[in-house]
Amino acid sequence: MDAQGRGRAENIDPADQWVLNPNTGEYELRLTPSAAQSAVATPRRSASRTATPVRAPRPGREVPPARRRRGVPEEPLPGRRGRRPGKKQSKVKKFLLWTGGSMAFLLIATAGAGYLYLQHLNDNIDSVPDDGAGTGGFKKDEAINILLIGTDKRTGAGNEGYGDSGSVGHADTTILLHVSKDRSNATALSIPRDLIVDIPDCPTTQEDGSKKVIKGASGVRFNTSLGQGGRTPSCTMRTVTELTGITPDNFMVADFNAVKTLTSAVGGVEVCLAKDIDDPDSQLKLSKGTHTIEGEQALAFLRTRHSVGFGGDLSRIGLQQQFLSSLMRKLKSNDTLTNPTKMVKLAEVGTRALTVDSQLDSIGKLKDLGLELGKLDTKNLTFTTVPVIDNPAETVKSTVVINESTAPEVFDMIKNDVSFTEVKAEKKKEAAAVAARLKGTKADASEVRVRILNGGAESGSAQRQLAWLQTEAGVTKSENAGNADAEQAKTTLEYAPEQADQARRLADIMGLPGSALKPGESVTNSQGLPTMTLILGKDFKGAGVKLTGSSSGKTPEGVDKSTADQVECAK
Repeated sequence: MDAQGRGRAENIDPADQWVLNPNTGEYELRLTPSAAQSAVATPRRSASRTATPVRAPRPGREVPPARRRRGVPEEPLPGRRGRRPGKKQSKVKKFLLWTGGSMAFLLIATAGAGYLYLQHLNDNIDSVPDDGAGTGGFKKDEAINILLIGTDKRTGAGNEGYGDSGSVGHADTTILLHVSKDRSNATALSIPRDLIVDIPDCPTTQEDGSKKVIKGASGVRFNTSLGQGGRTPSCTMRTVTELTGITPDNFMVADFNAVKTLTSAVGGVEVCLAKDIDDPDSQLKLSKGTHTIEGEQALAFLRTRHSVGFGGDLSRIGLQQQFLSSLMRKLKSNDTLTNPTKMVKLAEVGTRALTVDSQLDSIGKLKDLGLELGKLDTKNLTFTTVPVIDNPAETVKSTVVINESTAPEVFDMIKNDVSFTEVKAEKKKEAAAVAARLKGTKADASEVRVRILNGGAESGSAQRQLAWLQTEAGVTKSENAGNADAEQAKTTLEYAPEQADQARRLADIMGLPGSALKPGESVTNSQGLPTMTLILGKDFKGAGVKLTGSSSGKTPEGVDKSTADQVECAK
């Protein structure tokens, strides 16, 4: 083959070689005869011979380099044109499920799309240690908390007009993405960069592998939790935990270049403006109406703030949430999910553009995350922002502080896995069954027999709750059974069917929601009598304090929110 022919073969778009086989529901690597040639000279085969389909490699195996001659059309599998057996649909459905889930955000979506490349893409992924700041990685049977960080680092050419000159890469845009345990809903909590916080001491792994504790700071901007003084994303993780009480499972980081390359890879994102914008600071110039933006223009859109709302960082956060909502709708569309060319491009660009923590450093792990996120519907993804007020210590307002009247409730809702939206039809039947556990006759308090265990509440909670139930609530047939075998996030009450009236009475006394009632079996107490089991979880607030908090869909008063299925125009 001459030099020109080699050049053409080497520049083949990998996506062109992946073909959906309608008979198996799987994408296959379709190689032309030239790709199968060995290094030993053999007679030239006819170019018209049908290419041999090769199944996608299993994880851990390299994708062989493939060459294809331009202009040679691919032929369908012999005798299978137009066939699509119904029993194979499930495999296509599974492919769409996890790729759709990986589209929760540009960060997660494009990385998760690596299912088509597998081992090849592992080499693209950059990872840094989480330094023990996370939970050790997300788990399939638990709620998921992913910290998404966009930095203002000017990496690469063409970024001179953005961010702070000389920035080491601060946490310019930060979102804590919480996905519920049952995967029915999610909350994306934006954290303002100018929020005044306390940054804890941060054990940090250095480039040479040694450990160093970077001293914390009090009363500083949140964005300095990254970059300042050598702080890494693990320090931003610790700061989020300090602020919200929620420990992230994993983190993902993207800089300016990532925004530009990823938005171009997806084919642009549609945004809507309620007015003309001409912002010389961000270099954004768009007319009123709907536009599809990508690359430099998408970055300028996400960076602008002086031309929207009140011209501050909070206004820019609203713009970013609108952008991400539109991105979600685009990526969940069939046009993206069923297009192998787009999916391969997203996988290639995404894995090169992102930095992830050491617990999320392979395509296999990203694929598993995508499978979990694929169960989420955009109408149940809520965007909201940490409730804040202007910093009262400042005459010229440039920073904000936590709104103590509403922020704690927002943090508790996320921590306790409470949805900010009403979960729609698919969960209504289940919700009705749970609510029904509270309906019916209630036994007298003196007839309620229960043993109490501490499963994650403050030390001594079981004894204090026992004393309150006996002296204040009349539940005299109760006892302290010590600590539970394992900690749990939420308080539960297990009971046998014949104890349902006792369970309803105790739920009424303690303010337990229907979801806390767990029909099951009774156990015997110290006197050998059948009794219910109450386990105090991490959500337990104290003896005599009712547990009933915000129910699904009820956001604290004064907290703004939007969902990813809504189309909004920036004002």
